[in-house]
Amino acid sequence: MTSIPSYIKDLPNTFIPIFVAVDIFALLPLFMAYTAGLPQKKTERVINLSLLTAFLVSMGFVAVGEVIFRLLGITVDDFKIAGGLLLLVIAILEVVRSDYKRKRVVDEGVGVVPIGVPLIVGPAVLTTLLVLIEHYGVGLTVTALLLNLIIVWLFFRSSTRITRYLGKNGMMALSKLMAILLASIAVMMIRLGIENTIKMH
Repeated sequence: MTSIPSYIKDLPNTFIPIFVAVDIFALLPLFMAYTAGLPQKKTERVINLSLLTAFLVSMGFVAVGEVIFRLLGITVDDFKIAGGLLLLVIAILEVVRSDYKRKRVVDEGVGVVPIGVPLIVGPAVLTTLLVLIEHYGVGLTVTALLLNLIIVWLFFRSSTRITRYLGKNGMMALSKLMAILLASIAVMMIRLGIENTIKMH
């Protein structure tokens, strides 16, 4: 059994990789774009729903992800390519469809998709979880995940104040910029997945 001092010492080793994978600074503008115009109570429900979805998907993946990968013959690189393609589609829609914000704000389901999955918990987070569990165990990895989800919750709860500070035009510009960044990350994931697949063959 891992001692408490060792547990605390190893916690940053699991917390930091998940924090980088979640990337709250890129996530927050996208969250604010999806919830712009929603009443406060609906925004809170979206926040709770997105975090619950992110946690449940993570736990489900931790429980059966590696087994499913092996059974289906799916590699981590396959997962990166598929996840990258999905993120790329979301990013393209964010950039080119000026009307799709008005359509989406009436639906609290954005808390499940795309905010919960794949924005909070996407391929980068899920693959990071698999690697960390292999090295540090389930307990430490899940603790680091929960701490990161708490940080996401705090940022999301402060989104209204941030929106007021940036203004409508600032938010729109930042949202488009983050969408382009998201597209770049998606392309990078696809590229790495393809490169690693080619190297293996």
